[in-house]
Amino acid sequence: MTPVSLRPYLSSDATALANLFRASVETLAEEDYSAAQCEAWSTLADDEERFAKKLGEQLTLVALVGGEIAGFASLKGADMLDMLYVAPRFARKKVATTLVDALEKLAAARGAGKIATDASDTAKPLFAARGYEATARNVLPMGDESIANTSMSKALGPAEPRGTLQ
Repeated sequence: MTPVSLRPYLSSDATALANLFRASVETLAEEDYSAAQCEAWSTLADDEERFAKKLGEQLTLVALVGGEIAGFASLKGADMLDMLYVAPRFARKKVATTLVDALEKLAAARGAGKIATDASDTAKPLFAARGYEATARNVLPMGDESIANTSMSKALGPAEPRGTLQ
């Protein structure tokens, strides 16, 4: 497996990330949500201008494997991991782990004592394995469907020092 590298989101990524978002929801979430729920969820990327605006307003990282976009994740404010999506062909290949590791470190560097997320039923095991604890169950209306997720949070340690000035 080629290593995962990260870079900041660029506005030119919007269409590719919208397509990745749809593919991720429609393929990876199909075991946890009905086809109608996945379809309703995936339409959140249909307004690409709005989707791009959301990505640009948050600290969004893009994961690359061999130069190909493999996933993305975003940090809203200092402590909310808002989006985490991986292209289906890169699922279970450390892309999500690399993205979450980076956002946890960035949150700590921003002074956050904890990080929170609203994890889909698909992503919940990943976050639980990383020490996130469930705090609430949520049901979100999306069109004619309702989609459940779980609010989770994790305490963060202090940011690692980058070196000292003398």
